[in-house]
Order: sequence, then C-alpha cells, then structure tokens
Amino acid sequence: MSAVTAAAPTERTSRVQSRMRAMWGPLKSAFRKVDPRVQWHNPVLFLVWCGSVLTTIIGISEFWTGPADSGGLRLPAGFTWVIAVNLWLTVIAANLAEALAEDQGRFQAARLRSTREGSTAHRVGRYDPRADADASDAVTTDVSSIALRPGDIVVASAGDIIPADGEVIWGIASVDESAITGESAPVIREAGGDRSGVTGGTRVLSDRIVVRVTVPHGKTAVDKMIGLAEGAHRQKAPHELALTALLASFSVSFIVIALTVNAIVSPFALPVSVPVWAAVVVCLIPAEIAALLSVTGVASMSRLVQNNVLADSAHALETAGDITTVVLDKTGTITQGDRRATHAEPLHGVSRDELLRAAVASSLRDPTPEGVSAIALARESGIDIGALEERGRSGRTVLFSAQTRLSGIDLPNGSSARKGAESAILAWLKHVGTQPSRAVVDELKRATSTIARAGGTPIVVAAKLADEPGRILGVIHFKDVVKPAVVARISQLHALGVRTVMITGDNPLTAKSIAAEAGVDAFVGDATPEDKLALVKREQADGHFVAMTGDGTNDAPALAQADVGVAMNSATAAAKEAANMIVLDDDPTKLVEIVETGRRQRATRGALTTFNIANDIIRYFAIFPPLFVAQFPGLDKLNILRLHSPASAILSTVIYSVAVIFILIRLALAGVPYRLVDLGRALNLNLLYYGVGGVIFAAVWIKLIDLVVSLIPGY
Repeated sequence: MSAVTAAAPTERTSRVQSRMRAMWGPLKSAFRKVDPRVQWHNPVLFLVWCGSVLTTIIGISEFWTGPADSGGLRLPAGFTWVIAVNLWLTVIAANLAEALAEDQGRFQAARLRSTREGSTAHRVGRYDPRADADASDAVTTDVSSIALRPGDIVVASAGDIIPADGEVIWGIASVDESAITGESAPVIREAGGDRSGVTGGTRVLSDRIVVRVTVPHGKTAVDKMIGLAEGAHRQKAPHELALTALLASFSVSFIVIALTVNAIVSPFALPVSVPVWAAVVVCLIPAEIAALLSVTGVASMSRLVQNNVLADSAHALETAGDITTVVLDKTGTITQGDRRATHAEPLHGVSRDELLRAAVASSLRDPTPEGVSAIALARESGIDIGALEERGRSGRTVLFSAQTRLSGIDLPNGSSARKGAESAILAWLKHVGTQPSRAVVDELKRATSTIARAGGTPIVVAAKLADEPGRILGVIHFKDVVKPAVVARISQLHALGVRTVMITGDNPLTAKSIAAEAGVDAFVGDATPEDKLALVKREQADGHFVAMTGDGTNDAPALAQADVGVAMNSATAAAKEAANMIVLDDDPTKLVEIVETGRRQRATRGALTTFNIANDIIRYFAIFPPLFVAQFPGLDKLNILRLHSPASAILSTVIYSVAVIFILIRLALAGVPYRLVDLGRALNLNLLYYGVGGVIFAAVWIKLIDLVVSLIPGY
C-alpha cells in the first residue's frame, strides 16, 4: 500500500515536469521574438514594444528624479515600474501565443525529418523506355537522395525507401505511406494511370517500380509538410495583410490622441504622465487581435497538416473559406476508381468470343485499369491471350487519352480494333467511313443505357477487318462503386452551404446513376478536359468560388483555373503542379476539412475582433476618467465599475489587458466552431456571444482585479 501511495506523487511530479519542459521551448521562443527586428513586422506589437522601452527608461530615471504626478494625481511609489512590467508581459504574451502555435507542429516535423534523411537511391545511368522499360539491364549507381535532380530515373524494389517525390513510369507496387499520412494500410502505385505519384520517404513493400524524379531535394512534399508544421516563413494572406494595416491605422490614431490631449487640456488641467499614457495606449489599441491574428493562421495551417493536407500558401487556405461550389471527378474521387470488367454483351449476330478477342486486341498496350481488366475478363472466359499478343506486336497502338476517350490497335493488314465511350466509337466509325444502321445504333443504345442505369460504365468495342466496313461488336460492362464515406461527406458539404458538381468522361446515364447514389447536386457526363475547364470558368462567371479535385494530367487545366485546386498525392506531376493543395492520404473527401478549416479561421478572427472591440468599451470607461478626475471630480460619474481609485483603475485595466491575451490564446489555437446559419442570424449570434459576452467578461474581471489591487497600500 505504501509503495502505491509513494508512486502517485512521483507520477504527478513526472507529469508536471513534462509539462514544464513542453512550455520551456515556446517560452524561449517568445523571449527571442522580443527582438525589435522581429517586432517591427507587426506594427501594433511594435508600438507596445516601444511603449515598454519608454516606460522602462522613465522608471530608471525616477531613481534620481522621483515619481512624477499625473493629471494632478500623486501616484503610488513604484507605479511606473509596475506599468513597465505589465507592458513587457503584454509583449511576451503576444509572442508566446505564436510560439505555442508553432510548437504544435514541431514533434511531427521532427518525425518527418527522419524520413527524408539518409536514404539511398538506385539511380539509372542510361534509361531506354523502349528497349529496357523495366531498367532490368540498365546500370544503376547508389547515390544519396540529396543528389537527385528532376528527370533522374531511379529503381525501387521491395524494402527500398523511395528517395524523392516522383512518378512511376513502369511497374506496379504496394507502398507503405504511413510515415507521411499515418495510415497503416498500404496503397497501390502504378504506371500509366492517375495513381502514379509517389512520395519520398515512403517504403516499397512489394514488387519493383521505375520512378522519374519530379521534385528537387528541399521542395518535396515532406519538406513542405515540415515547413507548414513549424509555421516557418509563413506568408500572410491578402485579408490578413489588410486587417494588419487596419489595426495599425487604429493604433496610430490612439498615439495621436496621446500626443495631443495634454496640449489641448493644458489651459485647464495638469499634464498626464508618459507612463500613464503608455498604459492607456496599450490598453486601447487592438493588441490582442494583432497578437493572435498570426496565431489563427499558423494554427489553421497546422490543422490542415494534421489532416494530411498541404496548402502551398496562406492565400489558398483563406480562399477555402469562400468556397461555394465543389467540382468532383467521379473516378477515384466519388467512386473507388478501380473499374473492373464484369461481363460482355455482344450485339445481335456477334459471338461473345469475337467481342472479347476484339476487346483484348484494343487493350494489349492499354495500361489503364479498364485495359488490364478487359484482358483479365477474356482470360477468365478461355480466350487465348498469347496468340493475340503475338499478332499485336507488329501493330500500331492507339493509346487512351482523355480527349479521344478510346484506345485500340491498327494491324499491318489493315484491320483495326477500338474500345471506348459510345460517342467516341461512333465518331471513329464515321472517320473510317462506316455508318452503322439505325437498328444497330438503337440496339447499342439500349445496351449502354441498361448498363448505365445500373450504375455501371459501358465500354463499346468495334472492329474493322481489312477491306470491310467497320462494325460495332458489343459492350463490355465495367462496374465501379461509390466509396462508403462519400455520401456522408457530400451531405456535410451541403450542410456548409456548398454546391457539389460531379464531372466524368463516362456516359451521361452512368453519371446520372452515380450522381443520384452519391447525392451530388449536378453532374456532367462525356466530359473532356476542355469541358472540365469550361465548367470551372462557368461557375466562376456566375459568382461562385470553386474548388476542384483531380489527379490526372487531363485535370491540370481545370485545377489551375479553380480558386482552390486539390490534387491527390498519388496524382500525376502535372496535376500536383497545377493544384494549390495536396492531399497526402489520397482522400478527396478532405474537401470538407479544407472548407471547414478556412471558415473556422475566418470565424475565429471575427470573434476575436468583436471580443476586442467589446473589451475596449469597458476599458475606455475604466481607464479614461481617472486621467483627469483629480481636477474634474465630475468625471467620477463615468466610473461605471466603481473602481477603487484612479491608480487602481489604471493598473487593473493594464493587468486585465495582459491576462486576456493568455486567455484568448486557447481560443485562437482551437478556433471557433463554424456552423452554417442565416447570415443575419450569424451576425446577431456573434454580437451576442463575443460582443455582449466581451463587455460582461471585461467588466467582471477588471472589477475583480481592482478589488485585489485595492488591498495594496497606496492604491
């Protein structure tokens, strides 16, 4: 029993010591930030710093001159020093707020650094993508990941750490990204699709891939994540800069008042001392907002990093709070993205084997999941894939692209095969001089409509034999499913007042079925990259702020045009370059967190501003009447809090102004919860909670502090 009793205090002592160590880092950082070269970047806090220095100098001079009166009042001994100490505490509290915000990401940053340091890369000397695509015969050299440059080719096998951000150009592998995303489940990265992007510091679990480096050392996703986590070199967003300028102008106005009031009242009253004026200015200028404005930005960026989202600038996060329309790509975003061929439906007069052989021929060199799946379906159905591959080696491959929306092969004997979207196949047949009969087109439309209404994707297969007209052979049914969490996340976007639009290159009927299942507001089918770009522009022309998710090269133009472009970390290099936010764990529904974080930042800044203005009302009546009450006793009627004495009123207000910064730090770090309500109601609630609440809070605490200060002799 005694051992257990003895252990409890030891455990409590350990917790206390741990908390003290955790606070020591931010405290040291706060004292370092007192440097005037740092304070100069925040005009309001620089004024507080100047007031602190001036009051300290006057306090030192009073050792020889003695304390000066203020407005006819005999101030208590040491009053100037008490004011100076509290002004310095205001400066330290303001800097501690930002130091605490930056400290939130330091642990994560330290963990991330270990993933980027010390990795070895197997760099390929001369890479030939045609003769040696898998680099099995190439000479590789082991180099440090720091030595890699964009364009270098590296090989990564099972157990290797991927040395740099890049794009898979050959192979498929299972990759562990838990060091970056925190997700324990491995992910698949493969060449030729929209999941070809890899991140430096992740580990290959199986198979072998060839990677082209796309980002130089120091600018990788991990480096960006470290910078965001630490809040290093954070650039202020336009709204923050504008608000900083407004706060500075308010502060200057109070400085002008302090410099001119003594001259104005000199015929009627004795002058107010400089330390008292310094106290008045520091209490009434928006020091709390100036201190916590950057904290809200650092905390918001850190919150995004914790959600595995990288924002390339504070402006992108700020814009996220304005988003009213979200454009979602279907495949891989709303649906699983791994469409698989489930069965083949030949048209009248066509055998199933003939349809499958044509599907295989058009998919021989198609690296997309659809091409691989079509071949797998044919193999399961007993089609001799080897013979078709041998025949196809001499053919010319037509690769799939978002513009053509089809793939296929042209053989030397004049035969061709194509598979793709219905409209694309009909256009190809027209191009080769074939016009299918009305009956065939009607049968095709019935087949594609049936598949589309069931939520599948119909891929039409056509072939043209030498010296014969082309003909439609049938339809392959590809099935994709809506991600389990998507419906709930889209509902959350609706609750935030955000309109959702799904865009896809699939048949419009398929798009309609998936859109209804997912619950999006609108959809666009048969979309090309130009259509995606046009949709974003159209929404912006209608006055909407648009966010778009995408991961393919064909999404890059629309991502660049969108106000907030969100790319997955597995996306192609072009998509990640065009986007201004990257989701490290490839979860496109993180748009909810992105919008909420942007709006919470804005709501927090609004709440802090309202609270500060409400506080100033009380502080004005607490600190202004005592300035001249000794010569104008009638001013005592403005002492609405019935504070004990002029000296007590001034000191109590100064102490409160210091304490309230410490109190508001937690609010600035956590943020104000954002709930969608009517704009007028939102304003009323804000005024009620942080306006009226700010008045009551300040009045109560200044009065309580005054009761304590009044117990000190001389006050």
